[in-house]
Amino acid sequence: PDPHPDHTPELTARMFGDDPLDFAAASDGDGDRNMIMGPAMVVSPGDSLAILAAHADCVPRYRDGLKGLARSMPTSRAADRVAAALGIEMHETPTGWKFFTNLLDAGRITLCGEESFGTGSDHVREKDGLWAVLFWLNVLAATGKGVGEVVVGHWSRFGRDYYQRHDYEGLEVGPAQAFMQGLREAAVEAEGRQIAGYRVQSAEDFAYSDPVDGSEVKQQGVTVRLSPDARVTYRLSGTGSSGATLRVYLERFEDPAGDLHRDPAEALAAVAEVSRAFAGIEARLGRTEPSVIT
Repeated sequence: PDPHPDHTPELTARMFGDDPLDFAAASDGDGDRNMIMGPAMVVSPGDSLAILAAHADCVPRYRDGLKGLARSMPTSRAADRVAAALGIEMHETPTGWKFFTNLLDAGRITLCGEESFGTGSDHVREKDGLWAVLFWLNVLAATGKGVGEVVVGHWSRFGRDYYQRHDYEGLEVGPAQAFMQGLREAAVEAEGRQIAGYRVQSAEDFAYSDPVDGSEVKQQGVTVRLSPDARVTYRLSGTGSSGATLRVYLERFEDPAGDLHRDPAEALAAVAEVSRAFAGIEARLGRTEPSVIT
């Protein structure tokens, strides 16, 4: 099945040429990250982790089953649904590979991943992009399916987590920190608010207690859970070229029986509205739109 049924052959040809690729993979200079592509689609990192977990029996090393899965807090919840189906542990960690390492060393998880295109397993204590690409090739060879067929088949079984990240770059550090403190305070009384057709189910500043060594970290980002099944996460990052960057992660779950083939921007339009209204981004940061959408 075509993962983008609205893409006519003419549109696909304009996007990818007359001979669209069947499979492509990209990595970075040290080979620790990975991006998987098929005809007219890029596989989101959250979907990629979930798909590898769901097809682990295609790889000899993992045929005896997985111990558990882990994802960073901003990463989509697609892997959570696979873990629940497999009856294995699922860990939500702060951003930072060291939190995965503790779980890997303790034998609590087999696969892990983050929304910034990092994926790993218990064969090594770091993310491994080349391994992930080979894993994908093994899945395609074992199933005899293309990338689009594998992805759509996964959505048809587990549902789809529509997902985007909106970055507001080049913020002044002081006002950006004050903005996050305001979000933490707003989260305390957020339950029950109605915004753009969604009800705020809960809001919290993410804190993590490591199940291996008992260490605790706080103020890892504010997550707003919405009903029906959606969420917005806000994190402040200092890794930009200048100033601070506010990263806003949007996610909405679509049941397997729903529309699995919408453009993510369209599917997440109301969630994006919630993200701006709840936080008062325009009023408090002076930004009417994100610098980058991924």
